[in-house]
Amino acid sequence: MGEMFDRMFRGELHIADDPEIDALYARVQDQLEEYNGLSWRNDSRRDELLRELLREVGDGVVVRPRFFCEYGRVAIGDGSFVNADAVMLDGAEITIGSTCWLAPRVQLLTATHVVDPVPRRAGWEYAKPITLGDNVWLGGGAIVCPGVTIGDDTVVGAGAVVTKDLPAGVVAAGVPARVVREIGESDRVEVPRV
Repeated sequence: MGEMFDRMFRGELHIADDPEIDALYARVQDQLEEYNGLSWRNDSRRDELLRELLREVGDGVVVRPRFFCEYGRVAIGDGSFVNADAVMLDGAEITIGSTCWLAPRVQLLTATHVVDPVPRRAGWEYAKPITLGDNVWLGGGAIVCPGVTIGDDTVVGAGAVVTKDLPAGVVAAGVPARVVREIGESDRVEVPRV
């Protein structure tokens, strides 16, 4: 592969206006066009496309359309649910654990740019991976910024902007997101038997 393509996949500064990067993007967008256009009744074809498109898809994963990613560098663990209008800018890898819940319009954004205006003007950019542990819940419209890791069982409030790592087992909210409290005994709910 070419230099810029290799640099992007290593997480280094690169210029995204590159024929190989453009070709990968175009292929993924063609697959997404089909994925997002399928009838809601066509679960088997949607599952097949998702497995072709993404790096890894666990058992029982649901990704509701409209879904957007750039390059297919996304792994989603068993039993996770991604609601409508998710945006995943995956210049770097995005890893979503098992039984995660992503509400509508969640954004996972690995792409970033240098602050220095000269190389930024010339088109240099890079990306940092995002990792969600198991059983993470991201509220509607939450944004996770480049390089962030969110620990197991953490809940992020609607509209929050997560700019820094969050530990396991907390509730976080706000802009920027801050830990509000730990999840504890007062959060326990008795589930009815069905």
